[in-house]
Amino acid sequence: MTIASKWPRRSFVTAVLSSAGALLAPRSSWARSKSSSSPVAAPALSGFGSTGNVYEELGVTTVINGQGTMTVLGGSLMRPEVEAAMALAGRHFVSIPDLEVAAGKRIAEMLKLPEGYSALVTSGAAAAMQSGLAGILTGNNPQFIKQLPDLTGMKSEVIIQKSHRNPFDHQLRATGIRLVEVETREDVAKAVSDQTAMMHFSNFANPIGQVKVDEWVKLGKQYSVPTFIDAAADTPPVSHLWDYAQMGYDLIAFSGGKAIRGPQCAGLLLGRKDLVANALLNNSPHEDTLGRSQKVGKEEIIGMIKALESYLDEDHDALNREWQRRLDFIAAQIGKIPGVTASFSVPEVANHVPHMEIHWDSRLSLTPREVAKDLRQGKPSIVLAVGEEKEVLSMNSFMLQPGEEKIIADALVSFFRSHMS
Repeated sequence: MTIASKWPRRSFVTAVLSSAGALLAPRSSWARSKSSSSPVAAPALSGFGSTGNVYEELGVTTVINGQGTMTVLGGSLMRPEVEAAMALAGRHFVSIPDLEVAAGKRIAEMLKLPEGYSALVTSGAAAAMQSGLAGILTGNNPQFIKQLPDLTGMKSEVIIQKSHRNPFDHQLRATGIRLVEVETREDVAKAVSDQTAMMHFSNFANPIGQVKVDEWVKLGKQYSVPTFIDAAADTPPVSHLWDYAQMGYDLIAFSGGKAIRGPQCAGLLLGRKDLVANALLNNSPHEDTLGRSQKVGKEEIIGMIKALESYLDEDHDALNREWQRRLDFIAAQIGKIPGVTASFSVPEVANHVPHMEIHWDSRLSLTPREVAKDLRQGKPSIVLAVGEEKEVLSMNSFMLQPGEEKIIADALVSFFRSHMS
């Protein structure tokens, strides 16, 4: 029996109506989320979905996610109150541009962003990067908006540290710009020209770049160039939702479907009101725009507001203790096997939650990739991480559902014992 088939079930209508009542109740009456991984009740349906696991009905195996908020695994699990808010949003038609402006104002208030800042719900952090840059390039010029990625009449360069290059800068290049690589502060001074549209910073690369996050924005101010920071996976800590705006970054991108546990196809673009407004002009639902394909629906916009509200309400210290407890439990079980040990760390930036590496000596003639492959192919299927630069089996627990740490521990213990020499 799969984990998903054990989840509690209840009437979808009852769930939505019950949650809708909670949404309309005073804020103080809402129950605060004490766990970031509560099981989501499956709707009672006939036909497709009647088993409670729509994925297995399609022949797709569900997994126990010990790797984290990976887009390839579906990001995270939305809270029930987010699903309920989205269901309410689906009952009406509304002007999407008007909704985006109103949502942006509410989000800016919730996050206590600096005066003159607003927000835009996008179809993910990558979409926020593309639309944010597009808005900088075009301003509110209708002709420029239509002609992207033809940059005739516009600036055409974005400065980025060489160490900050990654697959996501494809979203920047899609606007037609040329990336100008730098490594030092002196390189930045030489690179700035009348063609410089923006200075881009990938925050997860902060430890390896020579120019750090706080200095990058200061250089942008010095040379009067807008600065953008990709902070997609940089919650927790929750304070990062406003830290970069307070530093002075002109635009900031966050994923909505990671630790915030909003819709997977949602993200946030935070920043100066004028730049955020221009980003919306370059985005869906506006036609003949570069971002027309990056549609975000009324349901996702409302769901993102609710997810942020719930995320801000959480006891983040208690969550960290729970995530560490789960790892400690697994470490204690596998530590009973001769030669197997565990170590713990918390990444400095991006997925800033407790992580665990699992090590073993020569008594186990296995590679980390072999262990990960076997667990992935098992029943239930368990996904753990294997580093690319350093081949080691690792995991985190903040996307686990209650009790899944026991399943992972049992699977690892069984596998290691069966391969002892």
